[in-house]
Amino acid sequence: MHEHLESRPSADPLRIAVLAHLHHPIKSPFAGGMEAHTSHLVAELCARGHEVTLFAKAGSTRFGQDGQGHVRAVLPADYQVQGYPDESHRDEQHRRLDGAMSLAISAVRTGAFDVVIDNSLSPIPHEQLDGIPTLHVLHTPPLPRITAVLATRSGRPHGHRYVTVSHSNARAWRAWIPDLAIIPNGVDLRRWEPDRKDRRVPGTAAWSGRITPEKGTHLAIAAARANGMRLRLAGPIQDPEYYESLIRPSLDDQIRYMGHLAQDQLREVISSAQVFISSPLWEEPFGLTTLEAMACGTPVAATPNGAMAELVGLSGGIVACTADATGLAEAVRQASGLRRTAVLQRAATFSLDQMIRSYEDALYDIHAAQSLGQVQ
Repeated sequence: MHEHLESRPSADPLRIAVLAHLHHPIKSPFAGGMEAHTSHLVAELCARGHEVTLFAKAGSTRFGQDGQGHVRAVLPADYQVQGYPDESHRDEQHRRLDGAMSLAISAVRTGAFDVVIDNSLSPIPHEQLDGIPTLHVLHTPPLPRITAVLATRSGRPHGHRYVTVSHSNARAWRAWIPDLAIIPNGVDLRRWEPDRKDRRVPGTAAWSGRITPEKGTHLAIAAARANGMRLRLAGPIQDPEYYESLIRPSLDDQIRYMGHLAQDQLREVISSAQVFISSPLWEEPFGLTTLEAMACGTPVAATPNGAMAELVGLSGGIVACTADATGLAEAVRQASGLRRTAVLQRAATFSLDQMIRSYEDALYDIHAAQSLGQVQ
């Protein structure tokens, strides 16, 4: 069941174009937090009566009912984006992705949209959408190809506003965007909420996310072993070399890789664990899997990177003092004894309801200001 939201009273529905990150289709099981965020955002805006067109990689799921949700494919499903290409392949990949995004923007310019949501991580919308009301959502720490565009501008492009997902991530971007707003990510709490009966299995831990070095999967394994806990891992293998060299050799009866799970399967894995381990080794902008774990009532043990402390707070889990195996292992030990009710209360402060309302308010404000000729 979704937390579908009631439409704003007395407000006309908007015609919204959403530019997706083109590395993966927007479909379940999601390749990462950005894909999940885009899916939830588009589906809920459709549920509130807006006419939404998603520009994305082929294979993305169609959204909405009664024809108000559309998907426009701008990149073939069989085009494989490499996560860590060498320089020549990286340049070719940029050209292909930039060309696909330019096609999307050409369609936006002829599509009579009221407002655009840029959820893409591409520099192209920052270059080519001048004059079109646009809300840019910054999901990562500063990206050189985007900051290079921002650095050449003396002011904000006409009709453009910017938001990001956490205070931590905002601090990194404010050198280029001083008035950056914050809309935290949210999840459908009712879809993650566990059974009333506490089904946590003592001595078990869970981890989910993209299996890649910056997510610190190997660190989660070390922290679980230090506590003698069984660990179940879930998520897409984004970096095969990392998986084969550091993760696969660690798998045994205690440490199991469950594959890339659909949401219902993932909820069962997380809600039955005594603790969820969140181990980012980069400046994690938000941590959607961490929030999903808290929405299951499972306390989190996290490294102290990026937005982890901001998300976990004082009751969602324990943030380690150091970003190493020793510090994370101690956080796992402490988090294992936390009360589920307190964790659920912390998760409730990051609801999908609040996230969608905040986005809708921002979209209406941009549209109204553009109509009055007041957008800077």
